[in-house]
Amino acid sequence: MKQSLLFTPGPVNVAANVRLAISKNDICHREPEFDDLLAGIEDKLLAMFEIKNKARYNAVVITGSGTAANEAILSSVVGDRNVLILSNGEFGERLHKISTIHNANTFLLEFPWGQNIDVDAVEAFLNAQPMDVIVMVHHETCSGMLNPLEAIGALAKSHNAFFVVDCVSSAGAETVDMEGCNIAFCSSSSSKAIGSHAGLSFVIGETAEFEKLKHNRAKTTYLNLATFYAFMTTRSQTPNTPGVPLFYGLDQALSNILLEGVSNRYAKIKKRALLLRRGMAKQGLKFLIDQKDMCSVLTTVIVPPNVDVGRLQQKLREHSIIVYEGKGCFKNKVFQVGNIGELSNKDIRFFLATLKDVLKGLQPAAQEKIAAVRVSPIYEVGGNSAVCAPAITGT
Repeated sequence: MKQSLLFTPGPVNVAANVRLAISKNDICHREPEFDDLLAGIEDKLLAMFEIKNKARYNAVVITGSGTAANEAILSSVVGDRNVLILSNGEFGERLHKISTIHNANTFLLEFPWGQNIDVDAVEAFLNAQPMDVIVMVHHETCSGMLNPLEAIGALAKSHNAFFVVDCVSSAGAETVDMEGCNIAFCSSSSSKAIGSHAGLSFVIGETAEFEKLKHNRAKTTYLNLATFYAFMTTRSQTPNTPGVPLFYGLDQALSNILLEGVSNRYAKIKKRALLLRRGMAKQGLKFLIDQKDMCSVLTTVIVPPNVDVGRLQQKLREHSIIVYEGKGCFKNKVFQVGNIGELSNKDIRFFLATLKDVLKGLQPAAQEKIAAVRVSPIYEVGGNSAVCAPAITGT
Protein backbone atom coordinates (compact mmCIF):
# COMPACT_ATOMS: atom_id res chain seq x y z
CA MET A 1 0.00 0.00 0.00
CA LYS A 2 1.47 3.34 -1.07
CA GLN A 3 2.02 5.92 1.68
CA SER A 4 -0.38 8.85 1.41
CA LEU A 5 0.75 12.43 1.85
CA LEU A 6 -1.43 13.73 4.68
CA PHE A 7 -2.04 17.41 4.01
CA THR A 8 -4.35 17.47 7.02
CA PRO A 9 -4.29 18.97 10.55
CA GLY A 10 -3.92 15.47 11.96
CA PRO A 11 -3.23 12.61 11.93
CA VAL A 12 0.03 13.36 10.12
CA ASN A 13 2.90 11.59 8.42
CA VAL A 14 5.29 10.76 11.26
CA ALA A 15 9.08 10.69 11.24
CA ALA A 16 10.82 7.37 10.63
CA ASN A 17 12.25 7.29 14.16
CA VAL A 18 8.77 7.87 15.63
CA ARG A 19 7.40 4.96 13.62
CA LEU A 20 10.32 2.84 14.79
CA ALA A 21 9.86 3.90 18.43
CA ILE A 22 6.44 2.25 18.74
CA SER A 23 8.07 -1.08 17.86
CA LYS A 24 10.27 -1.20 20.95
CA ASN A 25 10.19 -4.17 23.29
CA ASP A 26 7.01 -4.73 25.29
CA ILE A 27 7.08 -3.47 28.87
CA CYS A 28 4.61 -3.50 31.74
CA HIS A 29 3.17 -0.11 32.67
CA ARG A 30 3.64 -0.90 36.40
CA GLU A 31 7.38 -1.38 36.07
CA PRO A 32 10.22 1.17 36.52
CA GLU A 33 10.85 1.34 32.76
CA PHE A 34 7.44 2.94 32.21
CA ASP A 35 7.86 5.21 35.24
CA ASP A 36 11.01 6.62 33.65
CA LEU A 37 9.36 6.92 30.24
CA LEU A 38 6.40 8.90 31.59
CA ALA A 39 8.59 11.16 33.74
CA GLY A 40 10.70 11.92 30.68
CA ILE A 41 7.63 12.78 28.63
CA GLU A 42 6.40 15.18 31.30
CA ASP A 43 9.75 16.95 31.38
CA LYS A 44 9.84 17.21 27.58
CA LEU A 45 6.28 18.56 27.40
CA LEU A 46 7.14 21.36 29.82
CA ALA A 47 10.29 22.07 27.80
CA MET A 48 8.35 22.20 24.52
CA PHE A 49 5.96 24.73 26.06
CA GLU A 50 9.05 26.70 27.11
CA ILE A 51 7.85 26.89 30.70
CA LYS A 52 10.55 28.62 32.71
CA ASN A 53 9.34 27.74 36.20
CA LYS A 54 8.87 23.99 35.85
CA ALA A 55 8.19 23.60 39.56
CA ARG A 56 4.96 25.54 39.02
CA TYR A 57 3.47 23.15 36.43
CA ASN A 58 2.74 19.47 35.90
CA ALA A 59 1.67 17.42 32.90
CA VAL A 60 -0.42 14.26 32.73
CA VAL A 61 -0.82 12.00 29.68
CA ILE A 62 -4.12 10.31 28.80
CA THR A 63 -4.70 7.40 26.42
CA GLY A 64 -7.36 9.05 24.26
CA SER A 65 -7.71 11.79 21.66
CA GLY A 66 -7.58 15.52 22.34
CA THR A 67 -11.28 15.46 23.18
CA ALA A 68 -10.46 13.13 26.08
CA ALA A 69 -8.10 15.73 27.53
CA ASN A 70 -10.74 18.45 27.10
CA GLU A 71 -13.37 16.33 28.80
CA ALA A 72 -10.95 15.51 31.62
CA ILE A 73 -10.49 19.23 32.26
CA LEU A 74 -14.13 20.27 31.89
CA SER A 75 -15.44 17.43 34.04
CA SER A 76 -12.85 17.97 36.76
CA VAL A 77 -12.02 21.64 37.30
CA VAL A 78 -15.31 23.55 37.20
CA GLY A 79 -17.28 22.07 40.09
CA ASP A 80 -20.32 24.24 40.80
CA ARG A 81 -18.78 27.43 39.44
CA ASN A 82 -19.92 29.47 36.42
CA VAL A 83 -18.04 28.53 33.24
CA LEU A 84 -18.06 30.58 30.04
CA ILE A 85 -17.26 28.89 26.72
CA LEU A 86 -16.04 31.22 23.95
CA SER A 87 -16.78 29.77 20.53
CA ASN A 88 -16.23 30.78 16.92
CA GLY A 89 -16.33 27.37 15.31
CA GLU A 90 -16.86 23.64 15.54
CA PHE A 91 -14.38 22.95 18.32
CA GLY A 92 -15.66 25.75 20.52
CA GLU A 93 -19.09 24.22 20.09
CA ARG A 94 -17.65 20.84 21.10
CA LEU A 95 -16.27 22.36 24.31
CA HIS A 96 -19.71 23.77 25.04
CA LYS A 97 -21.33 20.38 24.45
CA ILE A 98 -18.88 18.68 26.83
CA SER A 99 -19.34 21.32 29.50
CA THR A 100 -23.13 21.19 29.43
CA ILE A 101 -22.96 17.46 30.17
CA HIS A 102 -20.82 17.97 33.29
CA ASN A 103 -21.51 21.49 34.49
CA ALA A 104 -24.94 22.95 35.22
CA ASN A 105 -23.67 26.54 35.19
CA THR A 106 -22.36 26.59 31.62
CA PHE A 107 -22.64 29.74 29.51
CA LEU A 108 -21.85 30.22 25.83
CA LEU A 109 -20.68 33.37 24.06
CA GLU A 110 -20.68 32.47 20.38
CA PHE A 111 -19.27 34.35 17.40
CA PRO A 112 -19.74 33.49 13.70
CA TRP A 113 -17.60 30.68 12.35
CA GLY A 114 -14.51 32.12 10.71
CA GLN A 115 -14.68 35.47 12.49
CA ASN A 116 -12.50 36.77 15.28
CA ILE A 117 -13.54 36.54 18.91
CA ASP A 118 -14.53 40.10 19.84
CA VAL A 119 -12.53 40.87 22.99
CA ASP A 120 -14.69 43.92 23.78
CA ALA A 121 -17.82 41.76 23.60
CA VAL A 122 -16.23 39.24 25.96
CA GLU A 123 -15.37 42.01 28.41
CA ALA A 124 -18.91 43.41 28.23
CA PHE A 125 -20.29 39.94 28.96
CA LEU A 126 -18.00 39.50 31.96
CA ASN A 127 -18.96 42.92 33.30
CA ALA A 128 -22.63 41.95 33.11
CA GLN A 129 -22.27 38.32 34.23
CA PRO A 130 -19.20 37.42 36.31
CA MET A 131 -17.62 34.08 35.41
CA ASP A 132 -15.34 31.84 37.44
CA VAL A 133 -13.91 29.89 34.49
CA ILE A 134 -13.28 30.97 30.88
CA VAL A 135 -12.63 28.32 28.20
CA MET A 136 -11.43 28.92 24.63
CA VAL A 137 -9.94 27.07 21.67
CA HIS A 138 -6.56 28.50 20.66
CA HIS A 139 -6.64 27.33 17.04
CA GLU A 140 -10.18 26.86 15.71
CA THR A 141 -9.42 24.18 13.15
CA CYS A 142 -12.70 24.43 11.23
CA SER A 143 -11.64 27.83 9.84
CA GLY A 144 -7.91 28.00 10.59
CA MET A 145 -8.45 30.96 12.91
CA LEU A 146 -5.90 31.62 15.65
CA ASN A 147 -7.76 33.05 18.64
CA PRO A 148 -6.36 35.79 20.95
CA LEU A 149 -4.69 34.01 23.85
CA GLU A 150 -2.98 37.02 25.37
CA ALA A 151 -6.04 39.31 25.26
CA ILE A 152 -8.45 36.75 26.72
CA GLY A 153 -5.86 35.68 29.28
CA ALA A 154 -5.54 39.31 30.41
CA LEU A 155 -9.33 39.59 30.67
CA ALA A 156 -9.48 36.41 32.73
CA LYS A 157 -6.85 37.77 35.08
CA SER A 158 -8.55 41.15 35.50
CA HIS A 159 -11.87 39.44 36.22
CA ASN A 160 -10.30 36.94 38.62
CA ALA A 161 -11.32 34.05 36.36
CA PHE A 162 -9.66 30.69 35.77
CA PHE A 163 -8.46 30.35 32.13
CA VAL A 164 -8.60 27.01 30.27
CA VAL A 165 -7.33 26.66 26.70
CA ASP A 166 -7.78 23.92 24.09
CA CYS A 167 -4.37 23.79 22.36
CA VAL A 168 -5.07 20.50 20.59
CA SER A 169 -4.10 21.71 17.12
CA SER A 170 -1.75 24.57 18.03
CA ALA A 171 0.73 22.97 20.46
CA GLY A 172 3.96 22.21 18.65
CA ALA A 173 3.36 24.89 16.02
CA GLU A 174 2.43 28.07 17.89
CA THR A 175 3.72 29.72 21.06
CA VAL A 176 1.51 28.97 24.06
CA ASP A 177 2.74 31.18 26.90
CA MET A 178 1.02 29.59 29.88
CA GLU A 179 2.68 31.89 32.39
CA GLY A 180 2.26 35.12 30.42
CA CYS A 181 -1.32 34.39 29.34
CA ASN A 182 -2.60 33.34 32.78
CA ILE A 183 -3.48 29.80 31.59
CA ALA A 184 -4.42 27.45 34.42
CA PHE A 185 -4.87 24.33 32.24
CA CYS A 186 -4.34 23.55 28.58
CA SER A 187 -4.94 20.42 26.53
CA SER A 188 -3.36 18.95 23.43
CA SER A 189 -2.75 15.69 21.59
CA SER A 190 0.05 13.64 20.12
CA SER A 191 -1.10 13.41 16.53
CA LYS A 192 -1.08 16.96 15.20
CA ALA A 193 1.80 19.47 15.16
CA ILE A 194 3.78 17.41 17.69
CA GLY A 195 4.07 14.79 14.96
CA SER A 196 3.37 11.47 16.67
CA HIS A 197 0.72 8.79 16.25
CA ALA A 198 -2.91 9.37 17.19
CA GLY A 199 -4.25 8.03 20.47
CA LEU A 200 -2.67 10.11 23.23
CA SER A 201 -3.57 13.47 24.72
CA PHE A 202 -2.22 15.47 27.61
CA VAL A 203 -3.07 18.21 30.08
CA ILE A 204 -0.58 20.75 31.37
CA GLY A 205 -1.65 22.75 34.40
CA GLU A 206 -0.54 24.75 37.37
CA THR A 207 0.50 22.47 40.21
CA ALA A 208 -1.51 24.51 42.72
CA GLU A 209 -4.65 24.04 40.60
CA PHE A 210 -4.01 20.31 40.18
CA GLU A 211 -3.78 20.05 43.98
CA LYS A 212 -7.21 21.65 44.40
CA LEU A 213 -8.89 19.01 42.25
CA LYS A 214 -8.98 16.43 45.06
CA HIS A 215 -11.60 18.60 46.78
CA ASN A 216 -13.97 18.49 43.78
CA ARG A 217 -16.65 15.85 43.40
CA ALA A 218 -15.63 13.34 40.72
CA LYS A 219 -17.95 13.39 37.69
CA THR A 220 -16.18 10.68 35.70
CA THR A 221 -14.06 7.65 36.49
CA TYR A 222 -11.73 7.22 33.54
CA LEU A 223 -11.20 10.94 32.88
CA ASN A 224 -10.95 12.20 36.45
CA LEU A 225 -8.02 14.63 36.25
CA ALA A 226 -7.36 14.46 39.98
CA THR A 227 -6.69 10.72 39.66
CA PHE A 228 -4.29 11.19 36.74
CA TYR A 229 -2.42 13.84 38.71
CA ALA A 230 -2.21 11.66 41.84
CA PHE A 231 -0.83 8.69 39.88
CA MET A 232 1.61 10.92 38.01
CA THR A 233 3.04 12.66 41.05
CA THR A 234 3.11 9.72 43.48
CA ARG A 235 4.01 6.85 41.13
CA SER A 236 4.94 8.32 37.72
CA GLN A 237 2.23 6.11 36.26
CA THR A 238 -1.27 6.32 34.79
CA PRO A 239 -4.39 5.17 36.64
CA ASN A 240 -5.47 2.86 33.79
CA THR A 241 -3.63 0.68 31.32
CA PRO A 242 -2.02 3.09 28.84
CA GLY A 243 -1.20 2.64 25.16
CA VAL A 244 2.46 1.96 25.98
CA PRO A 245 3.80 1.91 22.37
CA LEU A 246 2.19 5.30 21.77
CA PHE A 247 4.07 6.70 24.76
CA TYR A 248 7.34 5.63 23.12
CA GLY A 249 6.25 7.41 19.93
CA LEU A 250 5.31 10.60 21.78
CA ASP A 251 8.59 10.55 23.66
CA GLN A 252 10.52 10.33 20.39
CA ALA A 253 8.45 13.05 18.70
CA LEU A 254 9.09 15.42 21.61
CA SER A 255 12.80 14.60 21.49
CA ASN A 256 12.76 15.48 17.78
CA ILE A 257 11.23 18.89 18.50
CA LEU A 258 13.65 19.70 21.30
CA LEU A 259 16.65 18.57 19.24
CA GLU A 260 15.53 20.76 16.34
CA GLY A 261 14.80 23.66 18.69
CA VAL A 262 11.28 24.84 19.51
CA SER A 263 11.61 28.18 17.71
CA ASN A 264 13.18 26.48 14.68
CA ARG A 265 10.29 24.03 14.61
CA TYR A 266 7.73 26.84 14.63
CA ALA A 267 9.60 28.69 11.89
CA LYS A 268 9.75 25.58 9.69
CA ILE A 269 6.01 24.96 9.98
CA LYS A 270 5.24 28.61 9.25
CA LYS A 271 7.52 28.55 6.21
CA ARG A 272 5.66 25.52 4.83
CA ALA A 273 2.35 27.29 5.33
CA LEU A 274 3.59 30.35 3.46
CA LEU A 275 4.89 28.20 0.59
CA LEU A 276 1.51 26.55 0.24
CA ARG A 277 -0.41 29.81 0.51
CA ARG A 278 1.75 31.58 -2.07
CA GLY A 279 1.43 28.62 -4.42
CA MET A 280 -2.34 28.38 -4.09
CA ALA A 281 -2.76 32.16 -4.40
CA LYS A 282 -0.79 32.03 -7.68
CA GLN A 283 -3.41 29.60 -8.93
CA GLY A 284 -6.08 32.21 -8.18
CA LEU A 285 -7.46 30.42 -5.14
CA LYS A 286 -8.95 32.51 -2.33
CA PHE A 287 -8.81 31.83 1.40
CA LEU A 288 -11.63 31.88 3.93
CA ILE A 289 -9.91 34.21 6.40
CA ASP A 290 -7.15 36.82 6.28
CA GLN A 291 -3.66 35.37 6.47
CA LYS A 292 -2.87 37.53 9.51
CA ASP A 293 -5.54 35.59 11.44
CA MET A 294 -4.41 32.12 10.35
CA CYS A 295 -2.66 29.50 12.43
CA SER A 296 0.51 28.04 10.93
CA VAL A 297 -0.85 24.49 10.62
CA LEU A 298 -3.42 24.72 7.83
CA THR A 299 -5.09 26.89 5.20
CA THR A 300 -8.83 26.94 4.54
CA VAL A 301 -9.47 27.45 0.82
CA ILE A 302 -12.73 28.56 -0.80
CA VAL A 303 -13.87 26.01 -3.38
CA PRO A 304 -13.78 27.46 -6.91
CA PRO A 305 -17.04 27.75 -8.85
CA ASN A 306 -18.45 24.56 -10.35
CA VAL A 307 -16.03 22.33 -8.41
CA ASP A 308 -17.41 19.55 -6.24
CA VAL A 309 -15.36 19.06 -3.04
CA GLY A 310 -15.89 15.31 -3.01
CA ARG A 311 -14.63 14.99 -6.57
CA LEU A 312 -11.65 17.22 -5.74
CA GLN A 313 -10.75 15.02 -2.78
CA GLN A 314 -11.11 11.85 -4.84
CA LYS A 315 -8.92 13.14 -7.66
CA LEU A 316 -6.23 14.19 -5.19
CA ARG A 317 -6.57 10.83 -3.43
CA GLU A 318 -5.74 9.11 -6.74
CA HIS A 319 -2.35 10.83 -6.44
CA SER A 320 -2.02 9.74 -2.77
CA ILE A 321 -2.79 13.25 -1.49
CA ILE A 322 -5.26 13.64 1.36
CA VAL A 323 -6.92 16.97 2.23
CA TYR A 324 -9.79 17.85 4.56
CA GLU A 325 -13.28 18.90 3.56
CA GLY A 326 -15.16 21.70 5.30
CA LYS A 327 -17.42 20.92 8.23
CA GLY A 328 -20.69 22.33 9.54
CA CYS A 329 -21.67 25.52 7.74
CA PHE A 330 -18.48 25.32 5.65
CA LYS A 331 -19.33 21.91 4.19
CA ASN A 332 -19.05 21.90 0.37
CA LYS A 333 -17.83 25.51 0.53
CA VAL A 334 -14.16 25.04 1.48
CA PHE A 335 -11.37 22.51 1.63
CA GLN A 336 -8.44 22.53 4.05
CA VAL A 337 -4.75 21.99 3.38
CA GLY A 338 -2.54 21.12 6.35
CA ASN A 339 1.23 21.49 6.46
CA ILE A 340 2.38 19.63 9.58
CA GLY A 341 4.02 16.24 9.98
CA GLU A 342 6.77 14.94 7.73
CA LEU A 343 6.11 16.93 4.55
CA SER A 344 9.07 18.13 2.50
CA ASN A 345 9.32 21.08 0.12
CA LYS A 346 9.29 18.49 -2.67
CA ASP A 347 5.98 17.16 -1.33
CA ILE A 348 4.57 20.70 -1.28
CA ARG A 349 5.65 21.33 -4.89
CA PHE A 350 4.08 18.00 -5.90
CA PHE A 351 0.85 18.94 -4.13
CA LEU A 352 0.66 22.35 -5.79
CA ALA A 353 1.31 20.95 -9.26
CA THR A 354 -1.23 18.15 -8.74
CA LEU A 355 -3.85 20.54 -7.37
CA LYS A 356 -3.44 22.78 -10.40
CA ASP A 357 -3.90 19.85 -12.79
CA VAL A 358 -6.85 18.43 -10.87
CA LEU A 359 -8.67 21.76 -10.77
CA LYS A 360 -8.05 22.26 -14.46
CA GLY A 361 -9.57 18.87 -15.15
CA LEU A 362 -12.57 19.47 -12.91
CA GLN A 363 -13.29 22.94 -14.21
CA PRO A 364 -12.63 23.85 -17.84
CA ALA A 365 -11.08 27.29 -18.23
CA ALA A 366 -10.36 27.11 -14.50
CA GLN A 367 -7.85 29.93 -14.40
CA GLU A 368 -10.31 32.50 -15.69
CA LYS A 369 -13.09 31.37 -13.39
CA ILE A 370 -10.97 30.89 -10.26
CA ALA A 371 -9.42 34.33 -10.64
CA ALA A 372 -12.89 35.84 -10.69
CA VAL A 373 -13.91 34.29 -7.33
CA ARG A 374 -14.95 36.91 -4.79
CA VAL A 375 -14.21 36.31 -1.10
CA SER A 376 -17.72 36.03 0.27
CA PRO A 377 -18.89 37.35 3.63
CA ILE A 378 -19.03 34.68 6.27
CA TYR A 379 -22.79 34.18 6.03
CA GLU A 380 -22.57 33.62 2.28
CA VAL A 381 -19.67 31.21 2.65
CA GLY A 382 -21.37 29.40 5.48
CA GLY A 383 -24.79 29.43 3.90
CA ASN A 384 -26.36 28.52 7.25
CA SER A 385 -27.02 31.49 9.48
CA ALA A 386 -28.58 29.25 12.11
CA VAL A 387 -25.25 27.54 12.60
CA CYS A 388 -22.98 30.53 12.03
CA ALA A 389 -24.91 33.21 13.91
CA PRO A 390 -23.50 34.48 17.21
CA ALA A 391 -25.32 33.70 20.42
CA ILE A 392 -25.25 34.25 24.16
CA THR A 393 -26.77 31.42 26.12
CA GLY A 394 -26.72 29.91 29.57
CA THR A 395 -27.69 26.49 30.83
